[in-house]
Amino acid sequence: MNPVVIAVCIMLLLALLRVNVVVALTFSAIVGGLIGGMSLTDAVSAFEGGLGGGATTALSYAMLGTFAVAISRSGITDVLAQKVIKKISGHDNAAAATGVKYSVLIILLLLAISSQNAIPVHIAFIPIVIPPLLHVFAKLKLDRRLIACVLTFGLVTPYMVLPIGFGGIFLNNILLKNLHDNGLDVLASQVPVAMILPACGMVFGLLVSIFISYRKPREYSVEKILASEPEKKEIDMRHVYVAIVAIFAALGAQLYSGSMIIGGLMGFMVFTFTGVIKWKETHDVFTKGVHMMAMIGFIMIAAAGFAAVMKATGGVETLVNSLEAAIGNNKPLASLLMLVVGLLVTMGIGSSFSTIPILATIYVPLCLSFGFSPMATIAIVGTAAALGDAGSPASDSTLGPTSGLNADGQHDHIWDSVVPTFIHYNLPLIGFGWLASMVL
Repeated sequence: MNPVVIAVCIMLLLALLRVNVVVALTFSAIVGGLIGGMSLTDAVSAFEGGLGGGATTALSYAMLGTFAVAISRSGITDVLAQKVIKKISGHDNAAAATGVKYSVLIILLLLAISSQNAIPVHIAFIPIVIPPLLHVFAKLKLDRRLIACVLTFGLVTPYMVLPIGFGGIFLNNILLKNLHDNGLDVLASQVPVAMILPACGMVFGLLVSIFISYRKPREYSVEKILASEPEKKEIDMRHVYVAIVAIFAALGAQLYSGSMIIGGLMGFMVFTFTGVIKWKETHDVFTKGVHMMAMIGFIMIAAAGFAAVMKATGGVETLVNSLEAAIGNNKPLASLLMLVVGLLVTMGIGSSFSTIPILATIYVPLCLSFGFSPMATIAIVGTAAALGDAGSPASDSTLGPTSGLNADGQHDHIWDSVVPTFIHYNLPLIGFGWLASMVL
């Protein structure tokens, strides 16, 4: 009857039954609080107190959504889509179509990877790039579950091993800091090395999704895609060039300030001052941007409330302590159970970045007591935190792909984004993370 386990299971069950994720998070958080011995008033207070933890993220996504709408109005994504469609139209044979298909997948993969480090805009590029390409995917008969897996791989794997951009935040600012705070003496250079083998699990899952699970063609309604597309208009190449300048301006501002809010704001102001977005249109563009990213923002806010209630119940500590008592001196079983607990915690919170401070406090002393090496401890804590990020209904790594792929209403968040990424990434991560803890 551990409150964390019960709450996460309820949340996942409701999500699988297609209950709105915000409702599922809120309801499961209150139930978890009650099971954890809190009164209804205390559970609600803890939930409301934690909501502010997701406010910055929600505003960041709203501003990035606004920036995305401005970019789409410039016509740069239309230019990209037209070039790809022209490429497809020029080749009617199956071999050429297959070549274009894998070229599109590689481009999307590189975009997703670069969004975490080279151009750290995170998921903001997805609602910009993906909707204009839905017609391309339909013509190639690409399974959108495959696209979701490709995008999620690019959103998660880079921060696990590359200490730049979001990876620098995850590996150095959060993981390394929390390891040091809990008494583990390791170097910054050791952290990405320890995470290489777990990241191989992500690579394994990606290859399975491409060449086995979703290699068969899948049909989508072209009529629905066309109905969701805005009216075609003449593309002004000056607006396209402004969009390129705005992207670099947003990148520079974000790198300088460390804030996605400032980056999105700077990019949007470039569009405004150059006349691509008229002053009188700014309200309309901002409203559309908020509308596009609002659900993601609300889910992240609700996830912060959920995390606050789980912390207040003390359920994570109780769960780990009960595992320690039941395991004895069995290191392989200890590693496996710590990874599974990490999966449950991250699935509920929806963010590996937010999970590390919770897990490191408990896992570092536990790993040391079982005799795990410093490198193995890094792998266990880092993998336990990353687990669930790829398959959580509340994670931006699944919400982002859905925001673009469901532009025409033909892509379900749970069954087409969450379930495929959970199967292809979380299960291999457990296996490769466990292996890393045994060999490092």
